Parts: sequence; C-alpha cells; structure tokens
Amino acid sequence: MKKVVIIEDQTAIREMLAMMLSAEPGFSIVGETGNGQKALDLCLEKQPDLVVLDIMLPGMNGVELLRRLQKQLPKVRTIIFSGYQNVSLVKDTIQSGAQGFVEKTASLADLKRGIKIVAEGGSYFGPVIAEMLRDAVLHPSKQGAITDILTAREREVLQLIAESHSTKEVAAKLGVSVKTADNHRTNLMRKLDLHDVASLTRYAIQIGLVEPPQQQMS
Repeated sequence: MKKVVIIEDQTAIREMLAMMLSAEPGFSIVGETGNGQKALDLCLEKQPDLVVLDIMLPGMNGVELLRRLQKQLPKVRTIIFSGYQNVSLVKDTIQSGAQGFVEKTASLADLKRGIKIVAEGGSYFGPVIAEMLRDAVLHPSKQGAITDILTAREREVLQLIAESHSTKEVAAKLGVSVKTADNHRTNLMRKLDLHDVASLTRYAIQIGLVEPPQQQMS
C-alpha cells in the first residue's frame, strides 16, 4: 500500500484527488494540505511514499518545498500536478527531484497513469509537458538561465515580495533579521536587473513562482 500526501491549495481539486486515489487499489491517503509551510512538517510526520504536489502554494512555492523534501526524505517520490508550466519551471522541478509532471489540462486518465508510474519507480510527463520538453531539446534556448543564478533563499524572498509582503514581513516569515531580508532583496534585484516591486512580481509570475492575479481569484 503506497502512502500518499496531497499538497494542493485549491480545496475542490485537493478533495477530487483524494477521492480519486482512495478509490484506486494500492493507495492510502495519509495527509493533505494546501499550505506550503505546513506541507513539509506533514510529510516528515507521515513519511509518505508518494507526494502529489502543486507548484503554486502560499508561503512556500512547490519547487522550494520539493528541494527540502528531497533533502530530508530522499526516498519519497513526487509528481507535480500544476496548471502553470513553462520549460524553466519544468526543468526546475526535475532538477529538484520530481519524477513526473502532469498539467491540469490533462485528462484524469493521464493523471492516474502518471501517478501509478511514478509510484512504481518510473517517470511520467503529461502530453503538453512531454511536447514542451521535446521542443526544448530540438530548439534549445537560454530560457530559465537567469533564474539559475538565484539562491534558494533569494527565490523565497522573490516569492514573498511578489505576494505583497513587506521586507519586515519577509524577515519574520523566514526567521531572519530585517537587514538580512533587505540584503537578499537587494541581491536579487541586482542579479535580475529589476528594481521595483512591480517588475519583480511580473518576473515571479513569468517563472512560475506565483500565479497571475486572475488565477489567484479563481
């Protein structure tokens, strides 16, 4: 029996995933949450075999959560289920330890197939993601190269800034001093050559750290 944790901030989708997997033989849902900060503690407590993970999560984005999971639970297998995808984002998830990525426009049959394959030790990418990766191989570009220069902490700061948190709030959420948070902010602005909150927010949306405002309202 494979123990599964579902991490998805949209309640209806999370409940749908739980119902779908509960009906499948060989899977047991041992936890679910929609909060990135709580997800790591939940996984450490439940020790799942498989995590179904959304990228867009409040507090801590899915890529950073994935990195932490791989460090602390290296045997856990992860499949991304996301409505937002680009080559840079998919590359980040693979490099961070994900074994699969299925887009939310895929069919439930594709999602079930991907979950079963990843749970059994394989890798799986949904139709749109697979085509995207093929195009990236056939037509290589420098897409996502800039994001590679950001540290994991700078990515966290970028996400929090894009979520409209002040420097003081960023410091409190990350457990660092205001000066340290401000230094991270200054460094990422310099690296990205973006010098205002609006530009940073647009960039965070572009690389998949946060959702566009209209998606956040849905």
